[in-house]
Amino acid sequence: MKKKILLWILGIIGVLVIGGGIYAYTLYSKVSNTLEAVQQPLNREKSEKREDNVDLKSKTPISILMLGADERADEVGRSDTLLVITLNPNTKSMKMVSIPRDTYTEIVGKGVKDKINHAYAFGGIDMSVNTVENFLDIPIDYYIEVNMAGFKDIVNAVGGVDVVNDLDFTYSGHHFAKGPIHLNGEEALAYSRMRKEDPRGDFGRQMRQRQVIKAVIQKGAKFDSLANFGDILGAIQRNVKTNLSQDDMFRIQQDYAAARNETEEIQIEGTGGIAADGIWYYHVSEETRQQLSQKLRQHLELK
Repeated sequence: MKKKILLWILGIIGVLVIGGGIYAYTLYSKVSNTLEAVQQPLNREKSEKREDNVDLKSKTPISILMLGADERADEVGRSDTLLVITLNPNTKSMKMVSIPRDTYTEIVGKGVKDKINHAYAFGGIDMSVNTVENFLDIPIDYYIEVNMAGFKDIVNAVGGVDVVNDLDFTYSGHHFAKGPIHLNGEEALAYSRMRKEDPRGDFGRQMRQRQVIKAVIQKGAKFDSLANFGDILGAIQRNVKTNLSQDDMFRIQQDYAAARNETEEIQIEGTGGIAADGIWYYHVSEETRQQLSQKLRQHLELK
């Protein structure tokens, strides 16, 4: 019983983890309080990219933007991670699209073109959602925002995580050997932030970020994490925001679980370079953008 609800609560910080069952009152109350504290609606009724509101009871395919906010004390907050997830319960499939943070695109509501991660600095989660919607030409129905600096608290709460590293490197005072490694919170944060020493650049960093998030979910599902259940809820409450309601989460668990059985991870192909203003941008061709948009729209069963 506790294992299932732990899977569920950790699922709000990752790609979607299935829970369910009948909960003891005390445990249910703690989880309910946590979800109430992290809920933050978007400043709109629904996405302009949809004709009708999402109906989870009718198993409407949905999209979720996972945004990792890099909120360091000496910097303006930016979205360090942008991961779009589409779930289709009818085809029982899921797609995960990593958007490079330096992608050059229109910042909706700002009237300029800039790096897509700057949308968060200009207008917070609302501007980020609107900008991603415009870039992919799909609705973003839900979002999950994680403070990456505080993400280390969540990693520590589950007792650290295990990943398989494919690149030997040193970053922020930590050495990461190639092969299976165990990471505490500080190490996991450093591991997921490095990109300059990786020949794959931001693609390599995105891969490591997905590794850490998935590892947290897997570790949280184990019984040995239950002793830290209170710490996990506290870490989530301090570092996570979402417009998913508790009812939404229950419904997704119940009807969208099988979508995890077939997952496709998508990297957006493009070219990087320094523009006339001296700033490095990642450019995605219109053809690539439209092909990706069409693929996601088909998965969401949009016209």
